[in-house]
Amino acid sequence: MRLVCLSDTHNFHHDIAIPDGDILIHAGDCTDGGTRNETENFLKWLSNQPHTHKILVPGNHDFYFEKPEQIGKVPENINLLIDRGIEIEGLKFWGSPVTPGMENWAFNKERGAQIRNHWNLIPKEINFLITHTPPYGILDEISSGIKLGCEELAHILNIVQPEYHLFGHIHHAAGSMKQSPTHFFNLSILDERHRVIHSPVVLDI
Repeated sequence: MRLVCLSDTHNFHHDIAIPDGDILIHAGDCTDGGTRNETENFLKWLSNQPHTHKILVPGNHDFYFEKPEQIGKVPENINLLIDRGIEIEGLKFWGSPVTPGMENWAFNKERGAQIRNHWNLIPKEINFLITHTPPYGILDEISSGIKLGCEELAHILNIVQPEYHLFGHIHHAAGSMKQSPTHFFNLSILDERHRVIHSPVVLDI
């Protein structure tokens, strides 16, 4: 089983070489302004990719998906994960778009109890956790050195402990690391200046 994983494409999806694989995963910020035109362009592109399965978790720029009436317009061959899970050929995935903050971004939740309510929904028995935000202290530093990840997510990971945690959001911190037993991947494709710098991550499971 080959998984192709990326995040934070911000309307540059047509400029990215997408490797072949079985499951294509996007961990949020597929658009920049979250408009209908941007989103429909991306969804058409994603739906037409040759991968058998597609998983999309929105990000803080993807306002379109905050509107319940729009969710039904997502193509049937795209699995949109908003605080829910899916099982594909024995692999269990769970996705959530929420990010910590009190600004006017999509899926923003206040740090503390409000965002913790979302992380408490994550089942213990999952193989892949897909969030837009990183956990605090893991691939979450911006160029100034400030860490912007979610403390409550870091706490729940001590309980859930998925095999893989896929996220994006912090462009500067793209990369991977392992903190037993979890492999962490910041999948951001663009850098902080919105240049296409990185390639999708390929995982053979």
